[in-house]
Amino acid sequence: MKRHLVLSLFSIFFIIQSASAQFERGYADLVDELLPSVVSIATSQTVERQTRQLPELPEGHPFNDMFDDFFGNQMPKRENLTGLGSGFIISDEGYVVTNNHVISGADQITVIFNNGIDEVPAELVGTDPKTDIAVLKIDPSTVDIQSVNWGDSDLSRVGDIVLAIGNPLGLGGTVTSGIISSINRDIGGGPYVDFIQTDAPINRGNSGGPLFNLDGEVIGINSMIISQTGGSVGLGFSIPSQTAKLIVEQIISFGQAKRGRLGVQIQDLTEEFSESLGYDSTEGAFVASVEPNSPAALSNIQAGDIIIEFNNQKITSFKDLPKVVAETPIDSEVIVKVWRNGEIIDIKVRVGELEEGRKLAKNDGVYLEELDITVLELTIDAINSLGLDSKTKGILVTEVGDNNENLLKNDVIIQVSSEKITDISSFEKIISNSINLNRDKLLLRVIRDGNEFWLINPFVIE
Repeated sequence: MKRHLVLSLFSIFFIIQSASAQFERGYADLVDELLPSVVSIATSQTVERQTRQLPELPEGHPFNDMFDDFFGNQMPKRENLTGLGSGFIISDEGYVVTNNHVISGADQITVIFNNGIDEVPAELVGTDPKTDIAVLKIDPSTVDIQSVNWGDSDLSRVGDIVLAIGNPLGLGGTVTSGIISSINRDIGGGPYVDFIQTDAPINRGNSGGPLFNLDGEVIGINSMIISQTGGSVGLGFSIPSQTAKLIVEQIISFGQAKRGRLGVQIQDLTEEFSESLGYDSTEGAFVASVEPNSPAALSNIQAGDIIIEFNNQKITSFKDLPKVVAETPIDSEVIVKVWRNGEIIDIKVRVGELEEGRKLAKNDGVYLEELDITVLELTIDAINSLGLDSKTKGILVTEVGDNNENLLKNDVIIQVSSEKITDISSFEKIISNSINLNRDKLLLRVIRDGNEFWLINPFVIE
């Protein structure tokens, strides 16, 4: 018995020593296996650049020839813009993953292999701008390809060693190492991505490249850095593989990402808010309103409920819910745990499909004659469809009449002068007060196509 115990302990010690020795001289063996799967992405885009225009002179004017000589080379020109990024091969069929911003607007996409010899054209399969993911396709019969496997980013821990491989500043096949500095990092990249933060040096051109664990699995897509200098300062951010893998599979299958839909507007729970409700926690997502005929409404989720769990996933903050719902398979039945009037209730919900822009095209809502616009409350579905921060509050412009030349359909009004807009009633009250004060216009703070700005909007009637 004692002999068997000694042998077992010796075996365990030998395994630990072998595992430690695997990387004691570096990661060269692992990198040799991974490099053929990481590619550089070269793009070209033809644009027409407007330069100085030729002065307009009467026909036959004696200066025409002179202006042709001096300004003829400054007329509008078609120029080729080029870009460089990174990517990685995920299947023997030739699918390549990269960032959407690497290939956005490109007329031609070329995949360059690490051997520096093979260059092949790539076809764009589809993109998902909201997670900054794109999938390309190359012909596997034209070049030898080697794919890599996805890892499970949910198993990653702060302190794990990681490798980043990519094409920074055009220097293809560059390998850097570091650790995972943080997980579930929210840096304002939208409601669908909580980033992995790493101190592995990442620079421009690394975008779209893989972040590997020491098992040689992709646990992230390197996407952005925070830097005051433009170079790496140890603050790199990667899209987790558990998010990326789902999006990539959907793009390959459908040409686009498909997201689950619940149909509620939610808000955060502060201590004061929870206390007023008699709820002894600040964890969860408070249901501010329920969209009619939505999956939530059909399942009897009610305004005032607090969602504390969705499909066996705990909802700690209201920011957790959009991502969890979006990643849930459409038409699947899930259990939603809600707190209601001091009790926890299990509600069965059939998840719907979030159709991009579908909720934004509605013709119903509240018509505001003073501005000749129709508006709706800003729901979480609208927030998701527009790619807004989940904390955004305001009202959505669904229709604009001929008498309003300032606002556009799908504008989000978030503030009037110094007053924040939380709902339609607060906006109507401001309009009424302004008219009573004989004001003829409003100063509006608006979000349009992801950009935030101010504009002056006159009243169309007095």
